Amino acid sequence: MKTAKYNQQIINLDHYNREDYQKLYDDAKKGMLTCSVCGEQVLLYLGIKEKPHFYHYLSAKEGCIDHNEHFPALQTTEKTEYTERNGFRMPKSRTITAEAEREEKFIYPREVKIPSPFTPLPPAKPGVKVNYLKLLKEAGVHFDGNQEKAVVSTEGPLLILAGAGSGKTRVLTARTAFMIEEKKVDPGSIMLVTFTAKAAAEMKKRIAHYPGMSPAKVNQLIAGTFHSIFYRILCFHEREKWSSDKLMKKEWQREQILKEAGRKLQLDEKEFAYDLALQQIGLWKNTMIMPHEVKAESPWEEKVALLYKDYETAKERQHLFDFDDMLLGCYQLFKEKPEILENYQNRFHHFLIDEFQDINKVQYELMKMLSGKHGNVCAVGDDDQSIYSFRGSDPAYLFKFKTDFQNTQLIILNQNYRSPHEIVETANTLISANLTRHEKEMRAQFSGECSPVIFHPYDEEEEATMILTDIKERIEQGERPGDFAILFRTNAASRSVFERLATSSLPFRLDQDIESFYERFMVKGMLSFLRLSMNPDDPEAIKNILPSLFLKQSIFRDLQANSILNDCSMLEALTYVKTGFAFQEQKLKRLIPIVHSLTSLSPLAAIDIVEKDLGYQDFIKKRGNEGNQLEKGSDDIRDLRVAARNFKTIGEFLEHADHMTAMNAEIKRSSRKLNDAITLSTIHRAKGLEYGNVYIIGTVDGSIPHDYALDAYRNGDQLPLEEERRLLYVAVTRAEKNLFISVPQKRRGRKANPSRFLSNIKRKMPNQDLGI
Repeated sequence: MKTAKYNQQIINLDHYNREDYQKLYDDAKKGMLTCSVCGEQVLLYLGIKEKPHFYHYLSAKEGCIDHNEHFPALQTTEKTEYTERNGFRMPKSRTITAEAEREEKFIYPREVKIPSPFTPLPPAKPGVKVNYLKLLKEAGVHFDGNQEKAVVSTEGPLLILAGAGSGKTRVLTARTAFMIEEKKVDPGSIMLVTFTAKAAAEMKKRIAHYPGMSPAKVNQLIAGTFHSIFYRILCFHEREKWSSDKLMKKEWQREQILKEAGRKLQLDEKEFAYDLALQQIGLWKNTMIMPHEVKAESPWEEKVALLYKDYETAKERQHLFDFDDMLLGCYQLFKEKPEILENYQNRFHHFLIDEFQDINKVQYELMKMLSGKHGNVCAVGDDDQSIYSFRGSDPAYLFKFKTDFQNTQLIILNQNYRSPHEIVETANTLISANLTRHEKEMRAQFSGECSPVIFHPYDEEEEATMILTDIKERIEQGERPGDFAILFRTNAASRSVFERLATSSLPFRLDQDIESFYERFMVKGMLSFLRLSMNPDDPEAIKNILPSLFLKQSIFRDLQANSILNDCSMLEALTYVKTGFAFQEQKLKRLIPIVHSLTSLSPLAAIDIVEKDLGYQDFIKKRGNEGNQLEKGSDDIRDLRVAARNFKTIGEFLEHADHMTAMNAEIKRSSRKLNDAITLSTIHRAKGLEYGNVYIIGTVDGSIPHDYALDAYRNGDQLPLEEERRLLYVAVTRAEKNLFISVPQKRRGRKANPSRFLSNIKRKMPNQDLGI
């Protein structure tokens, strides 16, 4: 059905504003839409499988057909944009030469056109006749020819390029067991290095189940993360200096030292991004750039470089250390005491390093030092999945490996056992555009039921609705919630889908580091103005607006005192603030009546007033990115506008924001207990994992690839853009069965362009199999 009765009028979807579909969907759920024939409640379908249409809440009555299918175009609603000022609703102005913006129509979802049909090409057959391989095969552990070659090649340097889904964990663990059982290598002379403690534990557990492996043998293995292994070495040789009670385990401990240094530079604690400064300092340390060697590339980096010097000095004075110091400390120990290095070179004969594409400079140098005597280094990685440059990781070390380790043997694992041909070919087409990579093409072992689907929601809100509709349909057909993952580029992009999931009955899990959208710095500041319009004595709101007024937090105590002395609200106490600048004091006095007037406006109009009349836009510009290339404050406010559009009053909007913040905390608390739940995750966090059905949201320029990569490309640096393409490649290759790529027509209230990464992916014409 294309027609329904809404607000006492017959409407037709073909002639209804595209941007209002989501509101229509929400109102239909409230019972506000009825069938134009029988008068019963109808709902609006917004999903991926079918075109938007009305359908009966219960079963349709006989003769209830869509007799208004060809509803006259005279009923088309013409969209006029308005702005609210001082209680009046006025049409927005536009230039005489401006053309009316064409209203976006529904765009059919399309399957990706696969360049070549699936032709079974068996992987290289295994052929090595070794007793232990026979035992592994009898135990159900099978290898293709390349995997087998990687398992038995135990002498000298070996570089294994293991593509997505190629069984690298099986190869690494079997290779370890093979060396112990077949080659009679002492387990205590093997070092197995991973990037997470969980990966190390899983590998040891798997090794323990192989033939001939006993707990005693497995426990002799030195397996763990870089930090855990090298910290144990430091503790053994310099126990007092590296005692665990001197380790700053919590971020707030590191921030505290940094903030003390910041006070000397008169950096405001509420305004300066100390968390990002710590990230930048970590990057410098992991690339072995000491404080005196920093070459700042921006005013923000100049400030961070000064903090870095004070941070290191304060740690040394207090005899404290952080996680990054563990690696640098061990490197320094080996440099200063070569006899200790030689001792470990004699002890360890074999090194196996997982996820080698994620290695940074200090880790690479340490492994070169330790393996210098025997040279038996097995590095397993995939340059197409190198996505951690912000931590100092660099895929260039995969290319340097063959130069630094003479006579390196190269083995490529190019069989994907995880995903169907259609997804593997899409991933191949995508990543082939990168220039800096090893040449390889993954091959699938089976064909799937359908190709990946690209769909085009109107905006973020509709994107979330379409995905949830599709998930519900598939769960009704027998799939489990745990079969689904929704992946996004940055945490901020998850707002709409989180809110839709939070108000549904579907179980879902959330990364622990995903903060509530409404708790983000710029969003919190904006909402605080709205809160003060409702309660001018809200102390937290007062504290949160001070940075945008360019006032220090110490002013808060003066506001409290003036509020009592002058018997006024905390907000009105701003009129008594003396800053020494007449223009600023006048601005504070003008602020009071404007904030009071916000209560009569819609949330969207109120945000507009705060931005323009109260100078919030100027604050965002002055604060700049503060080193945060990935999540800009101005982008957060655009996201807030999209959210605010759904509410009529400030009270309703603030209540929603508080509820979503509480839900965020509750979901994170309960996530660990859920065994069968939809996964909501950044692409970075999803690396190494796999899901039956994957939805990638916001696949448009500015999101994937991110704005910062596009800016770098325009300035002649293509490396960030290539990493963004690798990030999308990682997302695509998480799917075991079905892949859905969302390309919204609007993002943050503006027209969006499909990701340039999709330009070389051809699409089929609308497919009847999709039901459209």
